[in-house]
Amino acid sequence: MLSATDLGLTVSTMSTTLGILWFDASEISLDACIIQMFFLHGFTCMECGVLVAMAFDRYVAICDPLRYTTILTNSRIIQLGLLICTRSVVLIVPLLLLLKPLYFCRMNVLSHSYCYHVDVIKLACSDVWANSIYGLIGLILTTGIDTPCIILSYVLIIRSVLSITSPEERHKVFSTCVSHIGAVAIFYLPMISLSLVHRYGRSAPKVVHSMMANVYLLLPPVLNPIIYSVKTKQIRKAVLNLILTK
Repeated sequence: MLSATDLGLTVSTMSTTLGILWFDASEISLDACIIQMFFLHGFTCMECGVLVAMAFDRYVAICDPLRYTTILTNSRIIQLGLLICTRSVVLIVPLLLLLKPLYFCRMNVLSHSYCYHVDVIKLACSDVWANSIYGLIGLILTTGIDTPCIILSYVLIIRSVLSITSPEERHKVFSTCVSHIGAVAIFYLPMISLSLVHRYGRSAPKVVHSMMANVYLLLPPVLNPIIYSVKTKQIRKAVLNLILTK
């Protein structure tokens, strides 16, 4: 699921990014922009949900290992995936429908190589109060809920691990969480940085906005496969076999 969302984030911006780099295609219609935002923000919301599901997976594996297979059955994992997808669609569609009535009365230049909701509404000549309020509500219902859930899961994990007397066992348990902690860090840190640049860095050069936007989208898909290849024995073994056989 994490791989699918990473690929979705990359593919959703590939058309405009490659168009700019290869063909100097510097224009996009509002409808095409809205479609791109649906996939971009939808996959971003899905990745938030996947990271929460992975945190729950680590919590069950460490704090209640004997019931792991009965709690996280295949059917329950499918239900979690459907819930994550449904939440993304329900939250993103109204956000984009509110863009249609907006009026853009001048030459508009986006800060990024793709359409980003905060970037687009700044260019509108009409009132964007409803867009800003709903965007804030959507942020609270995703990041505002998901982040405390991830933190809570690790508080419970740490409490459980500290009760283990053997240092070797503690290290072994903590090492199973390193990959997920890395995935959370490389997803949330660029996203928070981009939000801060949009909110407080209006006087910053455009290259800063563009660089942060590309880091936000490219860093997780590039680093997640490396993190999980290095830390997961099965993946590491498969990659080494693939390299050695060639």
